[in-house]
Amino acid sequence: MEILKVSANSNPKSVAGALAAVIREKGFAEIQAVGAGAVNQSIKAIAIARGYVAPNGINLICIPAFAEIQIDGEERTAIRFIVEPR
Repeated sequence: MEILKVSANSNPKSVAGALAAVIREKGFAEIQAVGAGAVNQSIKAIAIARGYVAPNGINLICIPAFAEIQIDGEERTAIRFIVEPR
């Protein structure tokens, strides 16, 4: 499964386009963010993506979860957003 990784510098419109494409193709997607800025950009992208897929009759929901990941050999806590149609 492909996980869309979002940083604090990510463009929310670009992430939203990728998110909408993955949802249309696979039916669901996961976004991973580490840090407050990245979480902020992720939430913006999910809100924008809802507008992209709404004309197709798709209503998105978002389920947040924690994930433990390794970055440069250091364990960090990430937020994962599972995004799927209702």
